[in-house]
Amino acid sequence: MSLTHPAYGQVRPVTPTASVLLANNPNQMTLQGTNTWLLRAPDRSDYVVIDPGPKDKAHVEAIARATDGRISLTLITHHHHDHTGGIDRLVKLTGAQVRSHDPKFLHGSAETLTDGEVVEAAGLRIRVLATPGHTTDSLSFVLDDAVLTGDTVLGSGTTVLESRDGALGDYLSSLDRLSEVASGRALLPAHGPDHPEAKPVIDYYIRHRQERLDQVREALRELGPNARPLQIVAKVYADVDKKLWPAARSSVKAQLAYLRGRDRS
Repeated sequence: MSLTHPAYGQVRPVTPTASVLLANNPNQMTLQGTNTWLLRAPDRSDYVVIDPGPKDKAHVEAIARATDGRISLTLITHHHHDHTGGIDRLVKLTGAQVRSHDPKFLHGSAETLTDGEVVEAAGLRIRVLATPGHTTDSLSFVLDDAVLTGDTVLGSGTTVLESRDGALGDYLSSLDRLSEVASGRALLPAHGPDHPEAKPVIDYYIRHRQERLDQVREALRELGPNARPLQIVAKVYADVDKKLWPAARSSVKAQLAYLRGRDRS
């Protein structure tokens, strides 16, 4: 019987070029845990690893076993610890080269990843797509048959945004970019289940963000233009577990900055 999500500590093939190892770090923010993706062309024995996951000895050792230590390259979607905590141990076990947008995670290379760059490794061509919004350094990776979206688009639920000014504008642009490349490709997210078709999920994300903006606009009309983010969270996210309200507050701050910036323009 084939494996289904979630399958902890077991390599689960998803596409002809991608398999996943799910880290056992479930919580309300990581969903069932962090997906570490193992990529290679069918005729190759070496791998590209996407996100080694958290600082979890068992998980990192499972990556090393699954790849026989033959890791040509490790790519990082963004800096959060549940994606990068395993880097040092993986490098120690396998000597893997690591590349990311943030230079502090580089190993065996001095070159940060750049938007539009095409990386060739393990028989694959991987296009780097800058997709900020969840974080400023968020990247997605485009294969011939799939798009790996990190935390920019999840397998279920929605993504928390940075609270900085400009985050939502960046994120909406990132979703548009992903939608443009999504047709005919599987969705391989960093959290939650994969999907055989990326475009319907990404287009849902775009609709959802517009709906949330409309809800925030309505809350501002009811509460007044100077309403605080947590007041809006209590109204717009009333049906969401209060444990998630701090994360929702971050997204609301991004939405308020976006709306107030447009009002000023």
